[in-house]
Amino acid sequence: MEKEGEEEGAAGVERGYPVEIRPGSTRIGWIGVGVMGGAMAARLLAAGYDLTVYARTPSKAAGLAGAGARLAASPAAAAAASDVVFTMVGHPADVRAALLDPASGALAALPRGGVLVDCTSSDPALARAVAAAARAKGCWAVDAPVSGGDVGAREGTLAILAGGDERVVAWLAPLLGRLGRATWMGAPGTGQSAKIANQIAVAGAVVGAAEAASFARAAGLDAATFMEAVGAGAAGSRVAEIFGRRMVERDFASGGFVEYMVKDLGMALGEESKKLRRRRRTTTTTRKRRGGGGASRRSAFPEAVSGNGGERGRETGDAGRHHRDREDEWVIIRRAPGVCGYASVAISM
Repeated sequence: MEKEGEEEGAAGVERGYPVEIRPGSTRIGWIGVGVMGGAMAARLLAAGYDLTVYARTPSKAAGLAGAGARLAASPAAAAAASDVVFTMVGHPADVRAALLDPASGALAALPRGGVLVDCTSSDPALARAVAAAARAKGCWAVDAPVSGGDVGAREGTLAILAGGDERVVAWLAPLLGRLGRATWMGAPGTGQSAKIANQIAVAGAVVGAAEAASFARAAGLDAATFMEAVGAGAAGSRVAEIFGRRMVERDFASGGFVEYMVKDLGMALGEESKKLRRRRRTTTTTRKRRGGGGASRRSAFPEAVSGNGGERGRETGDAGRHHRDREDEWVIIRRAPGVCGYASVAISM
C-alpha cells in the first residue's frame, strides 16, 4: 500500500504542477502575520501575488489589507481561496490547529493539488504528520522554517530550510525566492530538523557575543569599537553582526522573542532523546518561573541575552555551571566542554 501511495503522489505532482507560478494567477494564502509572517507576506503581496490572509488578531493584518490583501475568517477560508498556503505561527500546537483542525484547518479546505508551506520553527514529527495528511488528500506539504530574523524577513534574505518532495520545493522557487534562499534538505521533517540544528548554533553564538561584549565593557573598552574590531577576524559572524550591534546599541525592538528560542532548544533536547538516542552536552535547557520582575518570555532575544531584563540576583557558580539567579526568568544553559577545561555560559531570561 505504501508503494501505491507513493506512486499516486508522484502522479499528483505531474497533474498538480504543470502551471507555472506567476503573480496575478497563483493564489496565495497566508496564516500568521506577526513580526516575521507579516513582513514575509508583504513581500509576496508587493510582488503582485493574489493574497488571502488569516490573522488570529485581525488588527495585525490591517497593513496587508490596506495594500490589497483579502482577510479570511479562518485558516480554512484562506485555504479555500488559495493554491499555496503559507503558515508562520508561534508553536507546534498553533501549526497543528491551523493546518489539521478538521473544522477550521487549512488542509480541510485546500483544493486538491494545493500545497502547504509551513515556515514556523516546529516539530519534525508534526511536519511528517502534516505531509502524510496532505498526501492522503491529494495535496502536498513542505516544511520550510526560516533563519534570518526580522531583517531577513523584510529584505527577502532569509535562509529557508525546506523538507518535502524535491520537485514540489523546486516548483515553489518563484515564491521562496522572494523570501530568501531555499535549500532542499530532504524528506518531510528534515527542514525542521535543520532549523533545530541552526538554533543550537545561533544560541551559542549569541551567548558568545553577549559574554564578549560584557567582558570588554567590564575591562573598560568601548563595546562598539571592540565588536567592530573583532568582526574582521575569526570572531566575526552574521550572528555577531546582527545581535552584537543590537546589544551594543541597546536596540531591543522585538525581532525574535525569548519564548521561541526556548521552544526551539526544547525541541532540540526532545529530538535527541527520542530520535538520536544519545545525550549531547552542548545544549541543556532549564525553565524557571518565579514571581516578580525580570525579562519576560516576550522580551526581544538579544535583550534577554545581554542582561537588560531587570537582573535582581547574584551570580552563583560551581565547577561545571555558571548562571545568574534571577526572578521571573527562563534560563537556557549551554554547556561547552573543552573550553577552559569545562566552561559554561548561560542565557538568563
